[in-house]
Amino acid sequence: MTKLNVARVDLAGRRVFLRVDWNVPLKDGRVGDDTRITAALPTVRHCLDQGASVVIASHLGRPKGKPDPAFSLAPVAAHLGGLLGRSVPLAPDCVGPEAERMARGLAGGELLLLENLRFHAEEEANDEGFARGLAALADLYVNDAFAAAHRAHASIEAITHFLKPAVAGLLMSKELEALSRIFERPRPPLLAVLGGAKVSDKLALVEHLLEKVDGLLVGGGMAFTFLAALGHDVGRSLLERDRIEAARRVLDRARARGIAVRLPVDVVVASGPDATEGIRTVSVREIPRDLMGLDIGQGTVAQFAAALKGAGTIIWNGPMGVFEKAPFAAGTIEVGRAVADSGGFSVIGGGDTIAAVQAAGVTARIGYISTAGGAFLEFLEGRELPGVAALTEAPPGETG
Repeated sequence: MTKLNVARVDLAGRRVFLRVDWNVPLKDGRVGDDTRITAALPTVRHCLDQGASVVIASHLGRPKGKPDPAFSLAPVAAHLGGLLGRSVPLAPDCVGPEAERMARGLAGGELLLLENLRFHAEEEANDEGFARGLAALADLYVNDAFAAAHRAHASIEAITHFLKPAVAGLLMSKELEALSRIFERPRPPLLAVLGGAKVSDKLALVEHLLEKVDGLLVGGGMAFTFLAALGHDVGRSLLERDRIEAARRVLDRARARGIAVRLPVDVVVASGPDATEGIRTVSVREIPRDLMGLDIGQGTVAQFAAALKGAGTIIWNGPMGVFEKAPFAAGTIEVGRAVADSGGFSVIGGGDTIAAVQAAGVTARIGYISTAGGAFLEFLEGRELPGVAALTEAPPGETG
């Protein structure tokens, strides 16, 4: 990680534009899950403690480029105030005279939350004029929004053309350090566990991982396309027929490189994800044509757990089945326990994956839990993230 860190910058008397990703669920006008807020609190507190005034910016939901009270950050301001034990003012907009007046009026150790960035279509368009308006609010840029770093938006990329230095927040630095460790200095063997619905969503990731990992464990709906590539009849299970040949090429490439790809040997089948009757476990060779696979079976869990037991480093993204439905959650939860029991350094990302380790009660035994979904996957694919690329490079020896 070669980006300048906020801990290496003198903040006293500075006005900081702090980009966070507080795109959190709201329920009845309140924050439903504050994981992303609390993850960025160390950076907020660090800036305040160092004597900076802090202008915080985030997006929330998809308000389609215009103001929408349903996506106001007011509940976030109230929740943040409770966490910090102080009132958190909310600017009526994120740019313009009033936002500038409120930002200029901050004293050292004070903070301001801007209204939703996505109330302006220019944010997602990475508009330079809009970015200039944001940059006018501060004299130093800090990005702690790794979860949004894969998006070239005005508050993430264009703003850094006008506001320098552009430095990594404490959370951003932690994310980059943990994810870089996977590929730059993993403790072998390095295993990847992938789940989720579609092969097409993760084909680029699988192809990149084949250059890095010692083994690959595949579950979830995406496993059925690989099983079909091996000649199995997968019944009514999720299947991307136009990706079967690509899956076959992946398996051939893995075999040529000596990389073990473990697929389910048994699956839990039913008539559909809402079924409450007729749920049973069958071999992948015996999936009934009128049923669909909705979770991995216990035989697969045992094989995956045995493979993970000797892992030095583990990457995990994606559930092993329809995790949100109780009858089909067991496989994902058991894999979560196996990852925690492995003794290896584990890095996980994605909402369902995080929910799985929480349901398994093993959160404290996971090496690193990323706050990101899309950015996590794109980083693992080896793609350059605009929000990371835009940050100021650190002088030698100044990255910590």
